Amino acid sequence: MSELRLDAVTRRYATAFFELALKKGVQGEVQRDVEALERELAVPVVNAFLFDTRITLDERRSKLAPLLAGMNALTQNFIGLLFDKRREEVLRQLPQAFRERRMVEERATDGVVESPAALTEAELDQLASAFSKKLNKTVHLENQVVPELIAGVRVTADNRMIDYSARGRLDGMKRAMLVAPLPTTAGA
Repeated sequence: MSELRLDAVTRRYATAFFELALKKGVQGEVQRDVEALERELAVPVVNAFLFDTRITLDERRSKLAPLLAGMNALTQNFIGLLFDKRREEVLRQLPQAFRERRMVEERATDGVVESPAALTEAELDQLASAFSKKLNKTVHLENQVVPELIAGVRVTADNRMIDYSARGRLDGMKRAMLVAPLPTTAGA
């Protein structure tokens, strides 16, 4: 799960692309194309070349041609449009934006479970099931080990955090004690 914040232009293009793929019934094919594009852009040399404005637009398009050849026509046209409109920067965040839009369509969300030790798949599934019921959507959880939590878990999903960790409880007690009034002695 990426924490990269999406820009509004990328979000708009990805939403239009997703909805058109859905309308044409090729959402699965386009999803695979976007994943292939993401893998290609993960290669530092390719990424640097495609987004280097010192290199002509035609040279950058020709570099993408072999990859695009095996893709759905809608994906090919979409990427061509991005280059035509000089919006090739949208490609950097397209996979994340497309995934977010797909998750909205599927009524799903990503989440993170922080725990002092790695959780088993069964434990992750149990937590995901509980949070899915609470949020009324499918929750996909990723485990992150945070030894400072001491015990328990802290779950963040759909802009909500529930802290069942020992560290969270200790911090809560500390805050309560700091704001509690001190007892006064009578007659002093």
